[in-house]
Amino acid sequence: MEIVTDLLKIVLPAALVLYAVYLTVTAFLKKQFVEKQLENRSKKLEITLPIRLQAYERMCLFLERISPNNLIVRLNGSATQAIEFQQILMHEVREEFNHNLSQQVYMSHEAWEQIRAAQQEVITLINQAASEVAPDAPPLDLAKKIFEKIIQENRNPTASALKFIKEEIQQEFL
Repeated sequence: MEIVTDLLKIVLPAALVLYAVYLTVTAFLKKQFVEKQLENRSKKLEITLPIRLQAYERMCLFLERISPNNLIVRLNGSATQAIEFQQILMHEVREEFNHNLSQQVYMSHEAWEQIRAAQQEVITLINQAASEVAPDAPPLDLAKKIFEKIIQENRNPTASALKFIKEEIQQEFL
């Protein structure tokens, strides 16, 4: 019996010390793991932040370029008939979109959907205006009709998407 008591006097403190060492090592390793994760996240952010900001900048530029005001001014004089001007406008919007398609990888889903909706609104606006103008009419008539529709509806088809993107940039990056 005395041997058991002596053995307990030795084993019990050793077990307590071993348990304390286990808790200390576990806490240390958890802390190291969390620090490593934060360091990795920081490095990823350092690399991806400029790329993401550039994607948002490019999409702002895209929205400005397909804005009916800028689009018509930039492409005015490149057609002789309204139908040809409509095709040129549509081609330009689609080309601009296709050129920037890869930027969706760096943007939120909501921002990308806003951009796609704006592009579709511009296309719809052009097509609606073209349907109200004779195909062989001068391109200026189509341009006037597009501006009339913008004034009638009292909104620019790209403005809400542009506003959304700017707000998202403010929230996420600044």
